[in-house]
Amino acid sequence: MRIETYGQQLEITPALQEYVESKLKRLDRHFDQPIEVRVQLAVAKPDHRAEATVTVPGRTLHADAAGENMYAAIDVLADKLNRLILKHKEKQQDRYAPRAVSDAL
Repeated sequence: MRIETYGQQLEITPALQEYVESKLKRLDRHFDQPIEVRVQLAVAKPDHRAEATVTVPGRTLHADAAGENMYAAIDVLADKLNRLILKHKEKQQDRYAPRAVSDAL
């Protein structure tokens, strides 16, 4: 998993970088192939904003979140991304699942 974190008119401190990596590392457990995550952190007064684009096999997912502070925004973002990835995986499994043939003909 590759996580790229950058700030929009905001300096990314090592503490913020580590926090983003620790929160988004759990997304890696859903895939065998490597995934790429780009995270953008910004301050839009009065909110702190976090946006992420995740490149997974077959799709690009995007989520954004806002919070009172940057850590809260990152927490909400991680939860949203987790739900998006689970939804994506369910769609893929439904797509490739064998269809049941009815015996009542």
